Amino acid sequence: MPTVSVIIPLHPANDQPAAVAAARALDYPPGQLEILLARGRQPSVQRNAALCAARGDLVYFLDDDALPAAGNLRRGVAHFADPAVQMVGGPNLCPPDAPEIEQVFALVLGSWLAFGPSRARYARVGTLRPATEKELILCNQLARRRTLLELGGFDEKLYPNEENALMDEIQRRGGRLLYDPELVVHRRPRRTLKSFCRMLRTYGRGRAEQVRVKPTLGSLPNFVPPLFCLYLVALFGAGVIASVTGRGLSVAVAAAVPLAVYGAAVLVQTVFLVRTGGLRRALLAAPLLVLAHLLYGLGFWRGLFTSLQKPSAAVSAEVRLEKLLP
Repeated sequence: MPTVSVIIPLHPANDQPAAVAAARALDYPPGQLEILLARGRQPSVQRNAALCAARGDLVYFLDDDALPAAGNLRRGVAHFADPAVQMVGGPNLCPPDAPEIEQVFALVLGSWLAFGPSRARYARVGTLRPATEKELILCNQLARRRTLLELGGFDEKLYPNEENALMDEIQRRGGRLLYDPELVVHRRPRRTLKSFCRMLRTYGRGRAEQVRVKPTLGSLPNFVPPLFCLYLVALFGAGVIASVTGRGLSVAVAAAVPLAVYGAAVLVQTVFLVRTGGLRRALLAAPLLVLAHLLYGLGFWRGLFTSLQKPSAAVSAEVRLEKLLP
């Protein structure tokens, strides 16, 4: 049975990470398991520091608020019997006892219209299968430590999306990624609408920065939300010109047809959400579907122009590692 290092990045002020108790409760031989906490202020740097210090054949990445099922390691480790498999992950699910607003956020995150194939990160989707970087998420991910070290670890210029760029590189070199819908952690979505909106913008920014550093064809669909934002601005401008000059009204009306189709898609998605979340939560989620596209698009535009720099030596130096007993 391979040795496993559980890696949990923490903010220096976080004294009671929920993931630690859950990691200690994992059903795995204590002699084959170590738990590493990496305290700091830049998760990519923290994970790299822990990765270098780890002793496990495999590493299991958790966020500080991720609560893995007790059987996750035994289940996930079994998939590495295939030497081609380099990473295995599964969804992070909203706890059933979370407040209603968080359940609504979870509906949005798990919807096809808002997140496409990436909804598999937030809901059980399908069966065990080969995956891409769009379906796996770093708060619940097993990987071969040697492979990550050979690739230089996570790109510290990127956060978020540092794992996405690394997974792309693994697949480019012939490694396999697996998605297991039963490899589950429970993790609460953002607590407030403000923090949820900030997260959506951050996701968009992170994807744009990833595209700048490591462009791939797989990221082409992520250009849809920023182009949608551009379309709305152009449509508004066409409407203003038509109303002021009295010309071009037919062109403005024709240009609005895609918006009508989009509205119909939101309606259809809302109907499907009723089946999983109930009528009230589906109706609350409907405007957030649109908001998700707009904020992701705006974040993407911002990420095209941010300054990408590796964190300073001071940021790396402040990382503190703690090894805990299982």
